[in-house]
Amino acid sequence: MTRTTSGRPTGLYAWSRLAERLSALGERRLVLVEGDRDSALAWLQQLLPELHPATGIWTGPPEDRPDTGLTPVPPAKARSWLGRELSVVVWDGWQGNPPDGLAAIMGTLKAGGLLFWLMPPLADWDRFPDPDYRRTGLDNARQHRFAGRMATMIGNDPAVIRVDVRSPEQTPLPSLQVPDTPFTVATTPDQQSLIDQLVHFGLGRRRRPLVVTADRGRGKSAAMGIAAGRLLQQGRGRILVTAPTRESVDALFHHARQTLGGEVTADDGNSLTTRTGAELIFMPVQQLLERRPPGEVVLVDEAAAVPPQMLEAILLGWPRVAFCSTVHGYEGAGRGFAIRFRSVLDRRTPHWQAVTLTEPVRWARGDPLEALASDLFLLSASGMVREDARLPAESVRIERWDPAKAPEPELAEAFGLLVDAHYRTTPADLRQWLDDPSTVSWCAWHEGRIVGVLWASIEGGLSEELAQKVSLGQRRIRGHLLAQSLASLSGFPEAAIGQILRVVRVAVAGPARRSGVGKRLVAAARAWVSGQPLDNLGTSFGGSPELLAFWQSCGLHVVRVGFHRESSSGEYPLQMLTGSTQRGTGLVDRLRGRLARHWLTLVPRHWSAMPAELLAAITDDLPAVHSLSSDDRRDLANFAYGHRGFDLCLPVLRDLCQVPGCMNWLRSGGDLPLWTAAVLQGRSWADVQEAGLCRGQRDGEDRLRILVRELLQNGPEM
Repeated sequence: MTRTTSGRPTGLYAWSRLAERLSALGERRLVLVEGDRDSALAWLQQLLPELHPATGIWTGPPEDRPDTGLTPVPPAKARSWLGRELSVVVWDGWQGNPPDGLAAIMGTLKAGGLLFWLMPPLADWDRFPDPDYRRTGLDNARQHRFAGRMATMIGNDPAVIRVDVRSPEQTPLPSLQVPDTPFTVATTPDQQSLIDQLVHFGLGRRRRPLVVTADRGRGKSAAMGIAAGRLLQQGRGRILVTAPTRESVDALFHHARQTLGGEVTADDGNSLTTRTGAELIFMPVQQLLERRPPGEVVLVDEAAAVPPQMLEAILLGWPRVAFCSTVHGYEGAGRGFAIRFRSVLDRRTPHWQAVTLTEPVRWARGDPLEALASDLFLLSASGMVREDARLPAESVRIERWDPAKAPEPELAEAFGLLVDAHYRTTPADLRQWLDDPSTVSWCAWHEGRIVGVLWASIEGGLSEELAQKVSLGQRRIRGHLLAQSLASLSGFPEAAIGQILRVVRVAVAGPARRSGVGKRLVAAARAWVSGQPLDNLGTSFGGSPELLAFWQSCGLHVVRVGFHRESSSGEYPLQMLTGSTQRGTGLVDRLRGRLARHWLTLVPRHWSAMPAELLAAITDDLPAVHSLSSDDRRDLANFAYGHRGFDLCLPVLRDLCQVPGCMNWLRSGGDLPLWTAAVLQGRSWADVQEAGLCRGQRDGEDRLRILVRELLQNGPEM
């Protein structure tokens, strides 16, 4: 037997019946409340008591919340609710619509949940002055194409319930067939398989890490919690759990408690202890790596949001590590995580295993809200993934391309390449790409498929007065990352007065990599810049030797290095530039020369942890600013062939790094890590020894003497 609701206009009571039937079906719905905000709030004040939400949030000002049972949450903080379950969300779009937060909140609603979205009428969305635009420099755009695209999709989705606040009682609610067997949250077959695999992994051999990826709502955190409980029951003494935030592991701890039941004797929220003394302990990532407590198993949840060098440190620091992350994420792309982390796993632990969950747990397969979120934010976007074929470079054509005017399949394919290629690509990036009026893009095409994409943005062009204020740190300008950084941090206001085309992202599909497609995309951008009133082509990225070499091959040079690692990539930011006008070329020369003169002073203070290969490559890229005197050469000879002390020669050895040709020669030797640590970075001999670069001070000095001797005999002319 099935029962059907009427499609006729209904009263408030019908909404509670709708929620009940959605719950029975395992589905959720978006309710778009269009029109005057005050009228929308008045209607919700009447409706929400009928729904009796068990858990719910409100994203507007606390004093305006339409029901006291809702927890006020600012839109910018919505992502902090990832991993929790909600019955009702009232999203006040009049206060701003950050795409990452909105997408995250959609993932928290459980079966039967309703998302009430307060907004102007759909026809006004592309002109609606969203308050969140100010945060990203988009508030001056005349048209918001991302919002217009969302409005079109929502208007065409029959599952969206649209409420006109002028006559909300006339809203037709959907007709729903209620199954004889209602939907229940239960362990799915692939979730059970994951639990079994986690238990087997946790009791098994060392150095066999698991990498678990899944869409939101697939129950991976629950599976980890159940498996953790069973491992403690089966003899493991301590299991460590880490994640970007404590809230991320709420579900994991909840299911561990349920599994252990009465065996739990102590529970302080961050740790569980059983009657046998076994422990499940949460520690933040940084604290885990600083304290390095013993543990037989480490579970890393939401791993895509953890910097890669930290993931590698965890991988090597404990015998059994499982990494779990969403595939298409609101906090960063799990697929990008899986792709980039795979090389580390292959190199360090070649017996690692991959596990994927596909069946939803918290809602039914085919849930309309999940499908809508995926379409709105391109959460399932993917580029060409055939890795077995290589495309001939001559068959690829490069063309200018406008993402906002592209058909949806094209946009999804291009954005999918960005997701695959970059560690953290979120819905906010999609909005920026579509809405930024200064965006310029190119695509690489092969037989009707997009195999490469370059996204760039025009920056700078500020008045001299404003640029001076930026340089003094008195003003910050949204949307000018590279120009502002070079003005304020490097101290060159002219970098913000001139105009720069900053390459935001370059991505190339697997089959087209190493065939010159990326370089051709950059060359197309560089050629376009030369025909525009622009002074420079530049880029800013998390530094790695491979990326540095790529941009050098495109004709760009290092002009600035950030002091602190990026939270997203765990790498030091590098900024590179090339000139297209006399003024632009002069700016590049001055930036490089100033950085080179300051380099030897700054390296020990700020880049003592930078990998040797990257540090040496940057040093080699900078202009050679030192020459050796006869006294310097005598010191080097006394160090190389005699017994002159290392500390006495250290100033000359450092200068040697900036003598023409010397760093390039040193990069070809096997003792480069020792040289960069002891000479460039000025690390203590105890630190150098602990890093495994020498057996002690005498060994280190002896090897450096040999290296200088070879340099004097076979190196460049000094």
